[in-house]
Amino acid sequence: MSYSNQNLKYLRKQRGWTQEEFANRLNIKRSLLGAYEEERAEPRYEVLECVCDLFKLTMDDLLRKDLSDQKANYLSQRRAIKMASGPAEIPFVPVKAAAGYLAGYADPEFIDELNTFTLPMLTGGNFRAFEIIGDSMLPTPSGSVIVGEKVNDLEEIKNHTPCIVVSRNEGIVYKRIQKNNKQKDKLTLVSDNPVFHPYTVNTEEVIEMWQAQVVISKANAQHRWDMSQLANVVSDLQQQVSSLQKKLH
Repeated sequence: MSYSNQNLKYLRKQRGWTQEEFANRLNIKRSLLGAYEEERAEPRYEVLECVCDLFKLTMDDLLRKDLSDQKANYLSQRRAIKMASGPAEIPFVPVKAAAGYLAGYADPEFIDELNTFTLPMLTGGNFRAFEIIGDSMLPTPSGSVIVGEKVNDLEEIKNHTPCIVVSRNEGIVYKRIQKNNKQKDKLTLVSDNPVFHPYTVNTEEVIEMWQAQVVISKANAQHRWDMSQLANVVSDLQQQVSSLQKKLH
C-alpha cells in the first residue's frame, strides 16, 4: 500500500501552504495536486522526487510510511503553538473566501487552507482577520482588514464595541454592537457612517463574533469627508430625528 497521496496532503499542511502554493513549488497545476490529495490519481515519480527534496525525505519514507501517524506530529505542535504565548498566527479571510467561510468556519481543514500572518502586538489568544468592503464603517475605508479576537460569551461585549459579526442571514459584517436589555435575544448592529441605518439581528443567527483589535488599511485609502457629504449626513440625521419626534407625539 502506498501512502504517497495522503502524505502529500499532510506535508503541505505541515508547512501551512495552500494547494496553489504547494502546486507552484512542485511545478504542477493546483487541480492536479487536488487529484493527488483526493486519491483520484497517482503522483508521478518526478513529483515525488521533488517532494522528497523539499522535505528531506527518502522515497521509501514517502511511499511506505504514514507520516501523520507519529507521536507529537508537526500539525499538533503547530496548533499548540497558535495558542501559546508569542505572536499568534492569524488566519486571513479575504472577501473572495467569505461565502466559503460561512460553511467552513468550524472545519479545521478549511481554516488551515487560509493564509496566515502575525502581528507583534498580538500575543496568545484566538485571532482572525477579515477583509471588509463598503462605506458603512467610514472613516474606516473599504478594503480594510479587521483583526478580531474571538468572543466566546456575548456578555463580555460592551455596547458600542466594534466587532466582526458572522451570521447566517447577513454573512460577514463589521459593525458596532448595541445590546438590548429588554430583548436579550436581539442585537442591534450600528454603522459608523450615519447614512446607514442600524438594524437588528437575532442572537441565534449569530455564528461567530470577533472583537476588533487592529484595523489595517492602505495609507492612500484614508477617507476624507467633503462638505457635500457632511451636509447629506446632517440632513439625514435631521430627518431621522423628525421621524422619531412624530412617533413620540
